[in-house]
Amino acid sequence: MWYRILLNRLILAAVTLLGVAVVVFVLVRVVPGDPIAMMIAPGASEADIQDLRVRYGLDLPIVQQFTVWIKGILAGDFGKSFSLRQGVVGLVVGRVPATLELAGLALAIAMGLGVGIAVVATLARGRWLETLIDNVNGLVLAVPDFIWALVFVLVLGVLWPVLPISGRVDPRLDLDLASNFYLAEAFFTGQFKLVGHLLTHMIMPAVALALPLAAIIARVMKGALQEAMLQDYVVLARIKGFSRLRIVLQEAMRNAVVPVLSLTGVQFTFLVGGTVIVERIFSYPGIGNMAIDAVINRDLPLIQGLVLAFAIMFILINLAVDLITIVLNPRLRHG
Repeated sequence: MWYRILLNRLILAAVTLLGVAVVVFVLVRVVPGDPIAMMIAPGASEADIQDLRVRYGLDLPIVQQFTVWIKGILAGDFGKSFSLRQGVVGLVVGRVPATLELAGLALAIAMGLGVGIAVVATLARGRWLETLIDNVNGLVLAVPDFIWALVFVLVLGVLWPVLPISGRVDPRLDLDLASNFYLAEAFFTGQFKLVGHLLTHMIMPAVALALPLAAIIARVMKGALQEAMLQDYVVLARIKGFSRLRIVLQEAMRNAVVPVLSLTGVQFTFLVGGTVIVERIFSYPGIGNMAIDAVINRDLPLIQGLVLAFAIMFILINLAVDLITIVLNPRLRHG
């Protein structure tokens, strides 16, 4: 039953989070570099350095440090950022909406492009257009998202400056929003001018993230569609006189979408993680950009909080995809 699957997934998620917590806690402490050295002013005395170690609990044995951190997490306290002097929970929660909106827009673009390309390639099977699509698709897939980001910055931001190349919104703009989900809130409250403004800042990083994923979706969807076109129900539709486009969209698409959905869910987790470099290139204020700053500053509490935030998002996304796949696939649902 579905509730047993959900229970098993939740137990596995808890074990996974504990494993992630242990690994990240140990790694950030064995990596060379002293976080206290990043905080102190030049000429600070040894007493000042030791005082900071005691204040942040870095003088304790590593096992005791981990115990204190886990107890804090269970109480909802992820610690205080060394570099920003603010609570980690507030910092992460304030940045997560920006990354989720960017990744969500990239996913929507990737799905639209990938499915559209797969349909065209299926309709053009055996012709020169299919070969052209396959070659272009392979080229797009071979280029990483951060390379696309750099190309867009150079072409659309420098040589032909038509789009902003940094930030999430113009800092001179006075936002009247209640949450950090700027795009979603602006859309649902009817502030369509603001939606357009936000999209101009998001479109380049979103497309850069979307292109490699779109190529993967197109390849898998094309294979699933072509396999579905060989099934008996498609032959019956041809006998009934359905057009090839109608057969692809109405008959084959329903069975081809399940494997593509599973793949997209897995790839979306990588998409969220892949925002790190792209956000940095576009100075986009998401958790990816914050993660790079945290690593540079050796901000241990913030690094730990961000890694756990990524892990939680990955687990929730995969859980949602598993449940949706079970709902859409009768064999899995009844099994």
